[in-house]
Amino acid sequence: MKSSTVRLVSPEPESQAVIETRHLFKRFGEVTALDDINICINRGEFVAIMGASGSGKTTLMNILTCLDTVTEGQVLLDGTDAAALDEEGRRQFRADKIGLVFQQFHLIPFLTALENIMLAQHYHSVVDEAAARNVLEQVGLSHRVSHLPSQLSGGEQQRVCIARALVNQPPVIFADEPTGNLDEENEQRVLALLNQLHQQGRTIVMVTHNPELGRVADRIIRLQHGKVISTGSQHHVVA
Repeated sequence: MKSSTVRLVSPEPESQAVIETRHLFKRFGEVTALDDINICINRGEFVAIMGASGSGKTTLMNILTCLDTVTEGQVLLDGTDAAALDEEGRRQFRADKIGLVFQQFHLIPFLTALENIMLAQHYHSVVDEAAARNVLEQVGLSHRVSHLPSQLSGGEQQRVCIARALVNQPPVIFADEPTGNLDEENEQRVLALLNQLHQQGRTIVMVTHNPELGRVADRIIRLQHGKVISTGSQHHVVA
């Protein structure tokens, strides 16, 4: 049985990597979903992981967020070898290090916006109402603290999700098709918010198949049939 003990990996002195994979493979039976993935995402970057349906981008995100495990290889997240953690270790790591924004909002319907955020704190073993109110204010929803999800628009619900991802001050925020259920106006609001968080120094990793969303990122990592086919800046993508 794997130990939940965190194993630290000493980075190179000049390294700014907050995410790094080394010869990562993920297999489901005879199917290789991820094939020798080697990527590096630096602290403070806004990176889009893109590819068509079936390219492996969702599988990669699930591994990077400790929702799934590798078959082979290393996943280094903020200095921790996540591949060495057991289920409880991964759960605790998610609570401490990762903010998740989903396409489906996953809000508890009978909890208010404030309570949904404080629930994320509960999993972090801390309850701080002032901090929860602060992140709601950051996303422009200080007037919606007492509203249930059913009383919020789709764009407002997604902003509650972003606030929930922010409340524990994680090193990295992952966004999985964050505007997939939104109209164009709310899509632009959410993208502007993610860009604002990036400008504040947050590391943002967004998974999307939408090229319009990908353009807001600094850099695009493209997947095809489980392989990285290109990585680089928007202005100079290298194979």
